Amino acid sequence: MCGKRLRASWRLAAKGMYAEFMPPERREDPNIQDPRRVVQCARQPEVFWAQHHNGIFRSTDGASSWHEVSGKPPAKFGFAVAVHPENPDTAWFVPAQKDERRVPVDAALCVARTRDGGKSFQALRKGLPQQAAYDLVYRHGLAVDPTGNRLAMGSTTGGLWVSEDQGDSWRCLSTHLPPIYCVRFA
Repeated sequence: MCGKRLRASWRLAAKGMYAEFMPPERREDPNIQDPRRVVQCARQPEVFWAQHHNGIFRSTDGASSWHEVSGKPPAKFGFAVAVHPENPDTAWFVPAQKDERRVPVDAALCVARTRDGGKSFQALRKGLPQQAAYDLVYRHGLAVDPTGNRLAMGSTTGGLWVSEDQGDSWRCLSTHLPPIYCVRFA
């Protein structure tokens, strides 16, 4: 009985997303969408951000519908996304090359930040490796603290960085850890 009630409360929420790797007739099928991570703004819970296989999407109606953001981040692909807990227009992403390569764009690690709901992006690089960087940041490898000022980021190659200024600059804590799959603030 409990399982039936729980299943009844779930719904598919992918209207507006598209899968460019599918045949045209299946491109918008909600059952085959490939979001990497979906986050929700604490202050405005009707606002969601998603890092999808082929784009960045935002919902302002509780995930009933999605739209791809109009700004141009360094790449459409990535895994990690974090949203400011108070400001639903501010979100961070870690762009990467997709499919066969899965490394930072141009082998230079950056965090893309929007402060205007995805209309524009800043590539934040200060303190991050900019040559021969092969640090991929997985879904839960980027976190923002409850104030929205501090960020932490961990990579598959064991790099761990922290930012005290919303990503404007980063400080490396270690490059010698095992692969990092998740970071969190306590």
